Amino acid sequence: MVAAEPIKDAPDVAAQVALWRLLEVYHAVVYYAPERTVHYPRLGLKGGWMGYFATRSAPLGRVPPEVVTALFYNFRHSMVARALPDAWTYTTPEHAAAARLRVVDDAMRRLLGDQVLASPQLARAADLAVQAAQACPLPGRPLAAAYQAQPVPADVHLRLFWASAVLREYRGDGHVIALAEAGVDGCEAHVLMSALGLVPPEQRTHRGWTETDWAEATARLARRGWVRPDGRITELGARRRAEIERTTDALAAAPLLTVGAEAVAELVALLTPLVARIVTAGAVPYPNGMGVPAVAELASAS
Repeated sequence: MVAAEPIKDAPDVAAQVALWRLLEVYHAVVYYAPERTVHYPRLGLKGGWMGYFATRSAPLGRVPPEVVTALFYNFRHSMVARALPDAWTYTTPEHAAAARLRVVDDAMRRLLGDQVLASPQLARAADLAVQAAQACPLPGRPLAAAYQAQPVPADVHLRLFWASAVLREYRGDGHVIALAEAGVDGCEAHVLMSALGLVPPEQRTHRGWTETDWAEATARLARRGWVRPDGRITELGARRRAEIERTTDALAAAPLLTVGAEAVAELVALLTPLVARIVTAGAVPYPNGMGVPAVAELASAS
């Protein structure tokens, strides 16, 4: 798809960040939903991580694990290689992608309920999100391109999930660019997030990094003055990490500039009560592996 020309009423950065957090939480349900343990084993996928790597990489097709490691960026290659290409001896990328949608379908029906799923508010949110997702310029954004090439589902809540996947992978592709430009590798990125308290204590093992990997990454960052030798963040490190996030936000802005400030504000307003139900139900933990901070007001939103 060819992205539309940006329009003049550009959303401010705060609105863009708010929308990212809301869409990321809506999307993240797929990574924590108990329905995963129902649908993924039916394909023969063994264990949670094989299901994760197979279903998230499915739009790429049967690419080598080295490609998945490169695009996901923050997992140790040995962890990816334990799941791929072995997963494709049990199932296909097409079946894995379909199972992922079944997980989201079941989870959202449980979390949101029939009344919300049939509401005009959800339908409008899906329409706006799809519009933004289809406006993503794709050069240099391989994961976003793979996800945008997937069919848009018919069900409204799945259309919103499709859009959230495109937009979060578009932002993720840009985040990889920002990290690489700053000279921060995958393990170092997690050391920084851990130092800032954005991820759970088990983040190292959840991304496959060894104690040696972690210690060496900490030492490299310490030599740059970004963390102290014990891993605590420094003022310089916090500033540099914030710069990476600002670059990421700027690289994620194009589709939101296209749809405009009014549409972004409307989408934030529509998503807030939906995501509040997800947060209140405890469907996405805080801290979480994505490093998405909690939005406190969502827990009390109606």
